[in-house]
Parts: sequence; structure tokens; C-alpha cells
Amino acid sequence: MNFNFKTEIMIKQFINKLINNNKVTIMKEGTVKFFNTAKGFGFITVKDTNEEVFVHSTNLLDDIRENDEVKFDIEKGDRGLSAVKVSLI
Repeated sequence: MNFNFKTEIMIKQFINKLINNNKVTIMKEGTVKFFNTAKGFGFITVKDTNEEVFVHSTNLLDDIRENDEVKFDIEKGDRGLSAVKVSLI
């Protein structure tokens, strides 16, 4: 496909808007590294990359604890990446 310069810019702007609008999610699997039920937050280690992603209790579909295997989406928020729709595998 051949796009003109203006069309390419519009496509790039649209993709950036989606990413910056927290609408792009990526399904991942990982292991709960730490979760404090009293404070309602923790971290999940992503299976493929060993990256740590923040998780808040409002984004849980199941109760989780340390060393649980989970699946989740990753969303970009104001403070960085967060795990959402977290459920046990």
C-alpha cells in the first residue's frame, strides 16, 4: 500500500492517541511477586520478560497472593504500566 505523507501522519497520530488513551491492552501471563491485601496493591512478574508490573486490588477478578500464576491485561496509565483484569490460571 502506498500512503501519502499526510495519511501516514494521520495513522501515526491515531495509533499514538490509542496508546496514550489507555485503550491498547496486551494479554500476558505471570507470577505474583508480592501482594499486600491490607494496602491493596502488589507486583506481578511478566512470564516472558521478567518485567514487574504494578497491580491494584480494584483490577482483580480473583483473589491473589504471592506465587500465584495469573493472566492479565497490561494498560498504560498516568504512572506507567498496570495489570488489569487479573485472574488466576
